[in-house]
Formats: sequence, C-alpha cells, structure tokens
Amino acid sequence: MSTGGLTLAVPSKGRLEEETRRIFAEARLPIERPGGSRSYAGAIKNQPQITVRFLPAGEIARELIVGAIDIGVTGADLIHEGAENGPDRVVFVRPLGFGNADVVVAVPDAWIDVTHMVDLADVASDFRRRHGRWLRVATKYVNLTRRHFANYGITEYRIVESAGATEAAPAAGSADLIVDITSSGSTLAANSLRILEDGLIMQSEAHLVLSRGAHWTPLRKAQLEAMLSILGGIPPGISTIL
Repeated sequence: MSTGGLTLAVPSKGRLEEETRRIFAEARLPIERPGGSRSYAGAIKNQPQITVRFLPAGEIARELIVGAIDIGVTGADLIHEGAENGPDRVVFVRPLGFGNADVVVAVPDAWIDVTHMVDLADVASDFRRRHGRWLRVATKYVNLTRRHFANYGITEYRIVESAGATEAAPAAGSADLIVDITSSGSTLAANSLRILEDGLIMQSEAHLVLSRGAHWTPLRKAQLEAMLSILGGIPPGISTIL
C-alpha cells in the first residue's frame, strides 16, 4: 500500500478493464498503461497523486477487504465471495452499469423433479445412500455456495472447485450441479443446465468500491473526494464513514 497518495485498482483485462477505462475517460480522468497489457502499473493523466494498479478483479476485491488498496473497481459478487465479512469491510460507492451477472444454482435438465432448493435438499440427503458418495457442486464461489446452501439446511455435499468452464462440469462427470455466474442463461442452456426457481444467490455488477480498512490520511481523504466529485459527485455519508 502506498504511504502517499491515493491508490486506485483497475481490472487488468477484458471488458471490465475496457469499461472502467471508458468511464474514467468520459470523466476526463484517462487511465494510462505505459507498459502495455503486461504491466501492473498505470497512471491517470494530470493526476500524479493517484497511483493506478492493474489487478485481476478477484484480487482487487481481496485487497479492498484487507485495506491494501484505497479504492477500486470490481464485482459485487467478488466482494461477497472474498470474505464472510467482505461487504462490511468496504463501501460500495456506486454501481457502474456493466459487468452484470447473476450468481445462480443450476442443475441438469434431466433432474425434472428438482425445481427448488428444498428439492435439492431432498436429493442431497438421499444421494449418498443411492450412489455411495456426496453430491458434488462445481463452483468458483465457495463461500457464497456454502452460505446459500446452509440457509436451506443442505450439508451433505462436496464442493469441487472449478478452475475452468464450470458449466461443463456435469457433462464431463466431475460434478452433479453447479453454482456459477450467468448473464443471459444461454451458456447454461447450451450445456443442458437449468436454474432452480429460487436458485438466484445474488445479482451482481461492477462497482466503484472503497476500503474501510485503508489508511485514510487527511491527504487521501481530500484526494478521494476530489476524484469522486469529478466522477459524478460524492455520495452522502462518505466523509463520515472514513
């Protein structure tokens, strides 16, 4: 963490990077990346007091939660996934209107009798007796899955952490169902998967997020307020939170 000016973290690739840079450019705060796509360091033109870091969106969420960076752009789902108290450790300054996706529970179309989470609870309790193993859930969202399943009293399952295409796991035989993000549902449908009627865990989009745990010196507070005013205004209560 920088001991001087404000540290801003920006997604390092893909549409999240493109849209973040577009929004800042439209506010006349163009983000530069002098070292190209492999560089983790950047800057905002004519704003030398702001240090820009390019990081994966998941890492931005974790760094915000622990206070290692001051402010950044990441998905709300990643803040909730990053730690059980993740949302309490940050302030969601404002949604940015891109990166929209739902975190959902999806099962194979062939499970015609499983339409709700309560049905899944029945399947989980019966699965080990019938198949000699626990139900397998493929996901990158381990914490969100555990909390959501616990809300329905589902404990007899095993998480298969997914590093690749989660929606392909049931067809490949490595999992029985999935928890994943979807925007249109078309990829799920293409893999013969169906979202449970009450399988929506959360709706997410990219947010501008600040860390409560960062070292908020008077200088940094002033720099933050100046940047937020340029980006569309300082949300009520920000000054009292820091």
